[in-house]
Amino acid sequence: MKFMYRKLACLVAAGALSTTAMAETPIIGLITKTNTNPFFVKMKEGAQEKAQELGVELRTFAGRYDGDNETQVQAIENLIASGAKGILITPSDPAGIVPTIQRAREAGLLVIALDTPLSPASAADMTFATDNFKAGEMIGQWAKAKMGDKAKDAKIALLDLNTSEISVDVARDQGFLKGFGIDIKDPQDIGDETDPRIVGNDVTQGSEEGGRRAMENLMQKDPEVNLVYTINEPAAAGAYEALKSFGMEDDVLIVSVDGGCPGVRNVRDGVIGATSMQFPLRMAAEGVEAIATFALSGTKPAATDGLDFYDTGVTLITDSPADGVQSVDSKVGLNMCWG
Repeated sequence: MKFMYRKLACLVAAGALSTTAMAETPIIGLITKTNTNPFFVKMKEGAQEKAQELGVELRTFAGRYDGDNETQVQAIENLIASGAKGILITPSDPAGIVPTIQRAREAGLLVIALDTPLSPASAADMTFATDNFKAGEMIGQWAKAKMGDKAKDAKIALLDLNTSEISVDVARDQGFLKGFGIDIKDPQDIGDETDPRIVGNDVTQGSEEGGRRAMENLMQKDPEVNLVYTINEPAAAGAYEALKSFGMEDDVLIVSVDGGCPGVRNVRDGVIGATSMQFPLRMAAEGVEAIATFALSGTKPAATDGLDFYDTGVTLITDSPADGVQSVDSKVGLNMCWG
């Protein structure tokens, strides 16, 4: 398949294809939540590189802000009218976008959700994403191993995203707790655990300021917190600043998920003990390739064994490896990070 598309790209560049043949070059759409978040910038980069390699036409769109469903709807309608073969989308409103996604699929387009599943996930042909439960589980396993005997008396603060309990937020939180050895009760519910080691949950909106505020709230609840889980690395940076204001930055272990370059640098600098890196470039590149394959043969992508989505991988980054937990150091992480 790659050979066929590379050959097409060479013929187009050499002027050996007619206008008609060039018009048949598959169109693939990439629609992200915004065009400013480094995660989506890297996603766009991966899609563009793969599209150029395969000789397909990539058209990119983005919401004006995170949550801008209307602009994403307009982009899908534009792609349907353009005769696109498929759409890659990080949905701003996973439920609200579904009727428009349905129209695209009825028109024959392959629709792949990237990073964030639709609601329901089956509204897309497939989701290409990080295994967020595994990402959380890895940092939970690492934290448990690093704390050793002290893990049984841990004081854990959980810094989540928001009160909506979207799938990514739930999966990371619950994966972390399971990895640490805590009974998570209902894996689809944040906060129903009864383990006395949990000090509490607070929300951060995924921001540094939110992380600082949530950490301060939980420190007031129990000033002996010694382990902090955060939904992402900006929240982890905020939590660190709050701990630093209490003079506790060296006494508390912080773990997180993302793999952005600022977060990996914070691993290097000792702010974050370990983070699980996801791969937006790979996510988008493999999505483009899947739609290109569909355009050639009609073959749709399959889920990874044991999952209901296509897993684009996750890697633990830490400069303090733990026995039994596979990881790479921050030097390697800085060669793979985004943002």
